[in-house]
Amino acid sequence: MISDKLVNGLVEQMNYEFYSAHAYMAMAAYCSAENLDGFANFFLVQAEEERFHAMKFYNFINDMGERVTFDGFHAPSNDFESVLDVFEKGLGHEKEVTRRIYNLADIALDEREHATMTFLKWFIEEQVEEEALFDSLIQKLRRIDKDSNAFFMLENELAQRSFTAPE
Repeated sequence: MISDKLVNGLVEQMNYEFYSAHAYMAMAAYCSAENLDGFANFFLVQAEEERFHAMKFYNFINDMGERVTFDGFHAPSNDFESVLDVFEKGLGHEKEVTRRIYNLADIALDEREHATMTFLKWFIEEQVEEEALFDSLIQKLRRIDKDSNAFFMLENELAQRSFTAPE
């Protein structure tokens, strides 16, 4: 049986994952408004991935015999200065997710709650990938700077991105 502290943390993270999807939808909307459909697609896929993450938490909490509850969340930022700004804010968001996952892992470790530690291991590995992806795209955008051809090529590449749920 897991502690109330850990259950509450897992439920809070589930809700934050749903918020993350909402935040990425706002980023997609900004890109769409700028007629940058490839970049918008990147964030739409990102939102879908976050909803998948939230449901992993939902299912785990239920599988552990605990009750899932839902909270509201504040409105995400809808104002961005540029595509680079959107990705930099996205990286900042992913770093916050990482911090939260690490905090949950610390609680699970302290409580010797092995099932939760195993569950969170997947998210720890996922966060390494997420941060690396955002960092890579930020570096590309900085190198591109004013090269419209390279910008178009990157946007075209991101338009091809899709989400397939891992098994």
